[in-house]
Amino acid sequence: MIEALENLRSPILLAAAVASGLQAGTYYTWASGVMPGLARVDDRTFVHAMQQMNVAIVNPVFMATFIGAPLLAALGLAVADGPARPWVIAGLVLAASTAITTIAVNVPLNDALAAAGPVDRIADLAAVRADFESTWVRWNVVRAFTSTGALGCLGWALSR
Repeated sequence: MIEALENLRSPILLAAAVASGLQAGTYYTWASGVMPGLARVDDRTFVHAMQQMNVAIVNPVFMATFIGAPLLAALGLAVADGPARPWVIAGLVLAASTAITTIAVNVPLNDALAAAGPVDRIADLAAVRADFESTWVRWNVVRAFTSTGALGCLGWALSR
C-alpha cells in the first residue's frame, strides 16, 4: 500500500500543479490583458462583453481546472509526506482560496451583471459597470496571486 501511494505521489502532485498553473494563467491573463483592455471601452461594450464571457467561461475545460486544482491538491495530501507535506498543505490552502474567492465574490458579481439584463434594456450602463468593474478586478488579482502561489507550492512539493 505504501509503495502504491509513493508511485502515485509524483503524478498526483504534477496534476495538481498543472491544474493550479492553468488557473493561474487564466486569472493572470484576465488581470494583465483582458480587464485592462476592457477598461478602455465604452460602458455598453464592457457590460455586453463581460456578460458574454461570464457565460462562456462556465465550460468543461475551465471547470475541470477550477474544481480539479483544489481537489488534486487535497488528494496530494494523501500521498505527500516529509518535507513535501507542508508545501502541499500551502498549495491546497491557496488553491481552495482561489475557488472560495471566485464563489464568494466574483460569481455573485457576475450574477448581478447578468441580472441587469440585456444591454439594450439597461437604463444606466455606467452605474451597472461601476457596481461591477473595480471590485471584480481587485478580487481577480487576488485569484491570480492565490492560484500562482498554489502552483509554486505544489511545484516545490514535487521537488521535495
